[in-house]
Amino acid sequence: MKRLTALLVCLCLILGLCACGGTAQTQAPGTEAPASAVPETEAPATETPATEAPADAEAFVFTDSVGREVTLPREIQRIAVSGPLAQMVVFAIAPDLLVGIASEWDPSAEEYLDTEYYNLPILGQLYGGQREMNLEELLAADPQVVIDVGETKDSVKEDLDALQEQTGIPFVHISATLETYPETYRMLGELLNRQEEAETIASFCAETYNTISTSLEGVERVKALYIIGSEGLNVIAKGSYHAEVLDLLTDNQAVVDEPSSRGTGNEVDMEQLMNWDPDYIIFSPDSIYDTLDQYPAYQALKAISSGNYAKTPMGPYNWMGFPPSVQRYLGMLWMAKLLYPDMMPYDLYEEVAEYFQLFYHCDLTQEQFDALMGDSLDQVS
Repeated sequence: MKRLTALLVCLCLILGLCACGGTAQTQAPGTEAPASAVPETEAPATETPATEAPADAEAFVFTDSVGREVTLPREIQRIAVSGPLAQMVVFAIAPDLLVGIASEWDPSAEEYLDTEYYNLPILGQLYGGQREMNLEELLAADPQVVIDVGETKDSVKEDLDALQEQTGIPFVHISATLETYPETYRMLGELLNRQEEAETIASFCAETYNTISTSLEGVERVKALYIIGSEGLNVIAKGSYHAEVLDLLTDNQAVVDEPSSRGTGNEVDMEQLMNWDPDYIIFSPDSIYDTLDQYPAYQALKAISSGNYAKTPMGPYNWMGFPPSVQRYLGMLWMAKLLYPDMMPYDLYEEVAEYFQLFYHCDLTQEQFDALMGDSLDQVS
C-alpha cells in the first residue's frame, strides 16, 4: 500500500509539472500585414508578444485612438513613424528619439533642421508614398514603438494588429485633425512621457485654431477654390481630409460626389471651374500659378481677372498640406490673414516664427520668413 501510494504521488507530481510547463501559442487572426508594408522576405520570428514590455522596465498600458491597448516601457528611448505626416507631427515633440524617418525631408528642410535629424535613415511608410516600409530595416533600427498619426482609416486597427504580430514591435495610432491636434499632442506626451513639452505645443495649436475660428464667427466666408497640379485642373474637394483649412476659412466651391483622400485631389475640367467661378483661387506651389498667362481660359475666371488669387507658401513643405500634417497651421495663419486681414489680431511673422521654434526647433529670421513667403508676402497686409 505504501509503494502504491508513493507511485500515485509521483504520478500527480509529474502531471502537475506538465500542466505548468506553458500554454500552447496560437496564431492571432488577421496576421498578414498590409500589402504596402510586406517586405520581400518574412521578418524574423519573435518569442516576445508585441505588447509585452521588457521584464526589467517599468511598463504601462497605452490606449490608442482606435481603442487598442498596447503595453510599452514607461521611458521610451527609440521610436519610428508610419509616414511623412506622422514624421512632421512627432518631430516637434521628440526629434531626439527617432531611429529613422519615413521619407526624405524636402531639400529646403536642410536650412532649418539640425543635420543629425536631416540625415536619419529612411525606413519607408505604411500607406502609399514612393517608398514602402521595409520591415527588415525597421527591425534593424530597433524602435520600441512605431507611431502612426493622422486620419483614422477604416482598416487601421487590423493593419496595425497585423504588423505588430508580424514584427513583434508595438504599433499605435493617434488620430489628428486640424481641430483635434491639441489632444493629439497630449496623447503623444502621455506616450513618450513628455507631458510638459506636449502641453506647450498643444496650447499653441488650440490658441491658433480658437483665435482664427472665433474671429470669423458670423463672417460670410469667401467663395474659393484650391487648385493643384501642373495642368490647373485638380481641386481639393470640400469635405476631404486635405480640405480642412480651406473648409474652415472659406466657402469651398469644390463640391463633388466623391471627395478624394489623395493629395492629388479631384480632377475636373475647365467647364466645371467656370461653373464654380469662385471669388478667390489659392494655387499650390507646384501649380500653374507662375504660368497663368499661358492659359487664356483662366483669364475668364472672376478671381483671375480681378487679381484675387495667390500661391501657397512653401518651405520646408507646402503650408496647406501635402502631406496634410501639422504644418497646415501655417497655412491657416497665412490664409486667414490673406482673406480677412482686418479680422486677424496677430502679426504673421511672429506666429510663423513661434511655429518654427516649436515644430522645427529653429529660430526663424525675418529674412528667412520673407524668403519663405515669396510671392505670397505681397498679398498679405
